[in-house]
Amino acid sequence: MIPVTRTYLPPQDEYQKILKRAWDKQWITNRGELIQELEENLKGYLGVKNIIITNNGTIPIQIAIKALALKGEIITTPFSYVATTSSIVWENCKPVFVDIHPDYLTIDETKIEAAITPATTAILATHVFGNPCAVDAIDAIAKKHNLKVIYDAAHSFAVKYKNESIFSYGDVSTCSFHATKLFHTGEGGAMFCNDDALNHKLFYSHNFGHNGPLAFHGLGINAKISELQAAMGLAVFPYLSTIIGERKKVVDYYTAYLDFRNLRKLKIREHTEWNYSYYPVIFESEQQLLEVMARLETAGIIPRRYFYPSLNTIDYCKGQTMPISESIASRIVCLPLYVGLKEEEMAGICEIINKIN
Repeated sequence: MIPVTRTYLPPQDEYQKILKRAWDKQWITNRGELIQELEENLKGYLGVKNIIITNNGTIPIQIAIKALALKGEIITTPFSYVATTSSIVWENCKPVFVDIHPDYLTIDETKIEAAITPATTAILATHVFGNPCAVDAIDAIAKKHNLKVIYDAAHSFAVKYKNESIFSYGDVSTCSFHATKLFHTGEGGAMFCNDDALNHKLFYSHNFGHNGPLAFHGLGINAKISELQAAMGLAVFPYLSTIIGERKKVVDYYTAYLDFRNLRKLKIREHTEWNYSYYPVIFESEQQLLEVMARLETAGIIPRRYFYPSLNTIDYCKGQTMPISESIASRIVCLPLYVGLKEEEMAGICEIINKIN
């Protein structure tokens, strides 16, 4: 079987060697030396001011909404993973959808202002498949209307825009370190913030609100990562150039050998240093997509309809119509992309797709 992705696992002996450090100290959680070392490594690699690593990629969005004291309406994208929208609803705010750009697949910045009302407090946008939003335009809109900006950058590890880490944009940016991601800790995530005072609030919020063992800064939750997960991150870290390089080879192969007369690929925004995180293709119709997926699955190839469905159609958000997002969501699929995908496997995938009518 050829899955849509496969977790990159470092040499087991290297992982065990790092893990032994936690074993020897008998310090398994509560921000031991492994998590602190990983945060320092990632700060240097990514070129960011602050990073707080968390136990998954969803809770940073929820913490950001809480820490920014957001209420009322939050403008967001219908084309993202469900965690983007569910986090808004979970924190008792109302998602207000704005349709997406048909090429970049990110929120259409030209439609944001029309959705702003007196109840709007923030914009929560997704860098889709690691493709940056129009961050400069969104920043200008936010400043004009006194709104906060959160970026769901779950797919955006190592992405740069205008020579800056994509995590440097917005009031808060978040990322996922799930096992399916380019960089992972098995399960995990992170949040990034340039403002030191807000970063401090995010930090204590992810650790029950603690101010030392016996006092509290304020309200908090448990979003800490363990030393076991940090060990995985430290073991994966030295292989980042290999991971990105091997994924680029797969992306380049698909781009060279797929027939784009009957489908199209993601357009990467100008001034972007991309990370080759996903390879989505968009068919002319949902019928074409379903026919190709059936052929691929018969051959033991498992792509993924991602993102599907458009989030404005899920039960707790129904009401708004988003024609572009709904259309794209019905016609898009992500192809297998991971380290170790063989050329003959990629050739087989391309052959099946290129047979579409």
